[in-house]
Amino acid sequence: MALLRNLFSDRLAATSFGILAAILTIGAFAPFFAPHDPYEVHMELRYASASWDYWLGNDHLGRCILSRMIFGIRPSVLWVLAALVVSVIVGAAFGFAAGYWRGKTDAVLMRVCDVMLSFPGYVMTLALIGILGVGFENILIAFLLLKWAWFARIVRTAVLQYSESDYVRFSKVSGVGHAAIVWKHLVPVTLPEIAVVASSSFGTMILQISGFSFLGLGIQAPNAEWGMMLNEAREVMFSKPEFMLAPGLAIVVVVCCVNFLSDALQVALDPKLASSGSKRRSSFGAAAGKLRGNEVASFRQ
Repeated sequence: MALLRNLFSDRLAATSFGILAAILTIGAFAPFFAPHDPYEVHMELRYASASWDYWLGNDHLGRCILSRMIFGIRPSVLWVLAALVVSVIVGAAFGFAAGYWRGKTDAVLMRVCDVMLSFPGYVMTLALIGILGVGFENILIAFLLLKWAWFARIVRTAVLQYSESDYVRFSKVSGVGHAAIVWKHLVPVTLPEIAVVASSSFGTMILQISGFSFLGLGIQAPNAEWGMMLNEAREVMFSKPEFMLAPGLAIVVVVCCVNFLSDALQVALDPKLASSGSKRRSSFGAAAGKLRGNEVASFRQ
């Protein structure tokens, strides 16, 4: 409860949370919010401008852009969120195992993570797409195969800080099971760090999935996705640039809201960051005030 109070004390974070909640709700209930069928073709309305019936106009096949924007929330945001949650769960499980039991378990898992993290993420994703084939599902599989190693290493580092604490040792001596120790003592203290890292990765994954779809490697027609809608609007990017504005602006807004919320979550979990930031702002303000005073004094002389 205190975490939510600290989080929503930041107006920018509260606004970002409201925007993301609204977008996720609209995407989950897309058939109820979309004014038209996103797959219905009207060639007579090809590249038609905005009207009362079609608020954002029509694309190259005369389909409603607003409806396709609403349905595009699912692959662009909701499915990315689902892939992120699975990656965090898998990575956290391996990270807890490596950090708690250590020894050979830690050595084997960390060597696997080193191999997975030794290649740039985009290069590995492209390689997996080349092996598995083009498609939105294959990109999500590539995310799952690559992202878990990063989360595993982060969770393992956090667990190492607390696995030798006095309360953990006392629980072991008292005969408490390993699973109970991990669940009751290690998960609560590492959950904030997992939340911050996962929230910061969310925006990156949205940009990646949109980028791959823009290149034609992600979701395929006739399905709606924001990156693919940008690609479809390239033909008229100079004559009708507003057709690229809607999906591009949607990607920017969602990623910015995710990043703002991630920063606020980090500050809410560690209030020292907020105090240090305010100290830096106050010292900067004092230095600026002193500089203005010196300028005024020199001017009067």
